[in-house]
Amino acid sequence: MGGDVSRSTIRFRIEDLGDAEGQLVRYLAPRTVEALLRAMPIDGITALAERMVYFGIPIKLGTEKPKTKIEAGTLAYWPMGSAFCIFLDSVEPYSPVNLIGKVTQNLDVFSRAGSGRRIRMEMIS
Repeated sequence: MGGDVSRSTIRFRIEDLGDAEGQLVRYLAPRTVEALLRAMPIDGITALAERMVYFGIPIKLGTEKPKTKIEAGTLAYWPMGSAFCIFLDSVEPYSPVNLIGKVTQNLDVFSRAGSGRRIRMEMIS
C-alpha cells in the first residue's frame, strides 16, 4: 500500500549475466516515467560510456527537470540520445538527463554488462 501510484518496480534482464531491479519514481519526471511504463517491455543492446550503461529506447521526449550531477545507481532518460541510462558512479554526464529512478538490487550486474549485450526492461509492479 502507498507506493503503487508514485513508484513502479522494474526488472532488467541482462543476457548471460542475470537480473537487477529498480524503481521508477513518477514525481521525478512524470511524462518520462509514464512514457516508459506504456512502452514496456523494452528490449535493447547495452553500450558503455562515461561510467554508465545505456541502451536506445523507442521514446523521443525532451528534457523534463534536467540534471547534470548524477549519483551512482541513478536511472535516467537521456533526451539527446533517446536512451535509458544506468549510472555506475557519481558523474556529470555529457548533456542533461531526466532523472527517473534508482537501482534497488544488483547494481554490480551493470558493471559487468559492457557493450553489446541484450537487455530487457519490464515492469514488475
